[in-house]
Amino acid sequence: MKWVTRAGAKVDRVACPWLIRRFIDPEAEFLFVPAEQVLQVAQKEEAIPFDAQGVELGHRDGKCSFETIIGKYGLRDPALDRLASIVHGADVSQDLGITPESAGLLAVSEGLAETCPDDHRKLELMFPVYDALYAYCQRAEG
Repeated sequence: MKWVTRAGAKVDRVACPWLIRRFIDPEAEFLFVPAEQVLQVAQKEEAIPFDAQGVELGHRDGKCSFETIIGKYGLRDPALDRLASIVHGADVSQDLGITPESAGLLAVSEGLAETCPDDHRKLELMFPVYDALYAYCQRAEG
């Protein structure tokens, strides 16, 4: 399945593809397009839009897109819930202090955004980071 979001991926737009590939759609293909083209490309490519203005799998009810996707797909996992708090804090500026790990994730994401303009390469580089954070959360919850 194809999934589409805004170009210029940082925290949520990297965390969501990790979540989708690991728990929902292992064969997912991700398209990164200008924000104003997300809905048009979603329709043309029959792709699921996420983390964009006005889409179902975006920020809503105080939750970031990562949390919205967890809810939509009924993912029940205490370690994933803990990771969602870390992602939320890194993605939602007013909630940065929600977990101590959020500031570190934000710093890594911001630095990568400065040094790596290619969104697909960001996924390659950051998926191992999210794998490690998930393992950390599993240990903490176990």
